[in-house]
Amino acid sequence: MNKSGHADMPLHGGRVPYWLAKRMAGLGGAITEAIVIEYGRDAFLEKLSDPPWFQSFGCVLGMDWHSSGITTSVMGALKKALNPMSRELGIYVCGGRGKHSLKTPQELLALGDKTGLDGQELVRNSKLAAKVDNTAIQDGYQLYLHNFIVTKEGNWSVVQQGLNNSNGMARRYHWNSLNLSSMVNEPHSAVCGRNQGLILNLSASDAANTRDSILSVAKEDSLGIVKEARKIFMPRRHEVTSKDIDLKRLGSVLALAQDHQPNSFDDLLLLKGLGPRTLQSLTLVSEVIHGTPSRFSDPARFSFAHGGKDGHPFPVPTAVYDETIETLKKAVNQSKITHSDKLTAIKSLHTLAQRIEKNFTPKKDSFSKYIQEERNNSYKYGGRTVFGKARSPKGQLSLF
Repeated sequence: MNKSGHADMPLHGGRVPYWLAKRMAGLGGAITEAIVIEYGRDAFLEKLSDPPWFQSFGCVLGMDWHSSGITTSVMGALKKALNPMSRELGIYVCGGRGKHSLKTPQELLALGDKTGLDGQELVRNSKLAAKVDNTAIQDGYQLYLHNFIVTKEGNWSVVQQGLNNSNGMARRYHWNSLNLSSMVNEPHSAVCGRNQGLILNLSASDAANTRDSILSVAKEDSLGIVKEARKIFMPRRHEVTSKDIDLKRLGSVLALAQDHQPNSFDDLLLLKGLGPRTLQSLTLVSEVIHGTPSRFSDPARFSFAHGGKDGHPFPVPTAVYDETIETLKKAVNQSKITHSDKLTAIKSLHTLAQRIEKNFTPKKDSFSKYIQEERNNSYKYGGRTVFGKARSPKGQLSLF
């Protein structure tokens, strides 16, 4: 599976606190709607199938930037946010973690009855995806999460994850029906995990003769996996360091937010009134919506939108998070009624940050100074972690 990319994701236990989970659902749903409005449902499936984008998406939602918990929390947030508006949006999220993954077949059959899609075929694809990653590929990882995401056109994506008790790591597998012509011959759009050496992989093209002797399957030509290797490496350490970030990219976002107020740009006048800190978050959200695959090689950068629940790189600024959600939701809702200038303005943030990036040079020690500044000011923005509310350097408790 080396051709499809790999990443390290340390296993993390515990639950996402309610104050963060509800915000993840709110922002995750709004980002998904914005992607669908701008690029369509298939584009959203393709993004879900890209491991660096998925990790970046989890980071911008405030999850631990490096851990396996991103997969569970992101998919849980999307299921909570998207299913209530599935009739309008045309996207359905089935399955989940543990016992919820076992309910995937009945959820897909019920979906078939409701929409007219072939429920039996969807169930077959769901089971085959799980069998391939759990049995045909014996890489030491046992699946414990399986999510099947379907559009009203019948296209689908699978995000599933396995754990390896011997090394305390997780591996996430991505499937996308849009790039798939065979469920058993090189089916993955990507696999995230550390290369462990030789493994039994009956889904590899070299194993065709072996598969033929084990399974009775029709011969199909395979389109193969994504040509460009998508590699991300998630270390065990919690802290975010400068080597995890493209400082030029991050610096351009900070420069746009802090040095170039919205009234400096004609196309951002509709965002006037937002503080620099919210503008910073919206710029990173804009990139998650509109950025090309090459922009997600440093997922940790997106944790500078809303921090992380464990306090790295800084506590989650809940007041900023809420303003980001409100601004994006308002822009999305307006776009459903008529052309939304606000949604266009949010898209412009991504474009402007890239424009600034071309001539931007990070200052020496700017990274550590910025993190310290965020932590010092965290109490002003309603900073929170799983350990409690942020305090000022003088001990004052968070204002929110």
